[in-house]
Amino acid sequence: MPDAPTAKGRATRARIVEGAAEVLREQGVAFTTLDDIRGRTGTSKSQLFHYFPDGKDELLLAVARFEADRVLEDQQPHLGRLDSWESWQQWRDVVVERYERQGDHCPLGALFLQVGRSGSGARAIVTELMRQWQEQLARGMRALQANGLASTALDVDRTAAALLAGIQGGVAIMMSTGDSTHLKAALDTGIEHLRAMAGRPVRM
Repeated sequence: MPDAPTAKGRATRARIVEGAAEVLREQGVAFTTLDDIRGRTGTSKSQLFHYFPDGKDELLLAVARFEADRVLEDQQPHLGRLDSWESWQQWRDVVVERYERQGDHCPLGALFLQVGRSGSGARAIVTELMRQWQEQLARGMRALQANGLASTALDVDRTAAALLAGIQGGVAIMMSTGDSTHLKAALDTGIEHLRAMAGRPVRM
C-alpha cells in the first residue's frame, strides 16, 4: 500500500489543485495544458505526476471536487443557518448573486464535459454535491419547524429535493439565455411554499 500523504504533501496537492482551478477558470478547460498549470503552481513535471499519476484527467477530477466544494462554500454562512425567514432570504440572494456572477460559464460543467459526465468519478462528485446541498436545505427546514415557523406536517426531504431541482433548472435556463428570472422564480416559489405551509402570509 502507498504511504499515507504527509501534511506537507496534502498541502502541496491542494495548492496544485487550487492553482489549476484558477488557470482553468481563466483559460477554459479545452485551452489549458499541464505546462500552464505547472507554470502557475511552480511544480515540476515529476512532482505533478507524483500527486496525479494518471495525468490530466485525474487532476481535472480533483479540480472538479474543488469546484463542487466551492458551490456550497459560496453559499455560506447562510446555507448553514437557515433558521429564520430572514436567513432564507439572505441565502436566496447569495445564490442568485453567485450564479449571475458566474454567467454562462460553469467551471464544474466544463470539467465534466472534459472527463466525461457519466464516468464513475464525475458521477460520484455530482451525487455527493447534491446530497450535501439537499441535506443542508432539509436541515434548514427542520430548524424552521423547531422554531415554529414551518408546519410540522411539511415533508422536509421531499420539499428540499424539489427546491434543489428548481434551482438546478433555473441555473440551466440562465446559462442558456443569460436571464436569471427562472432561478429567482424557483427560489421565491420554494420559500413561499414554506411560508404558506406555516399558515402565515406570504411576503417576500
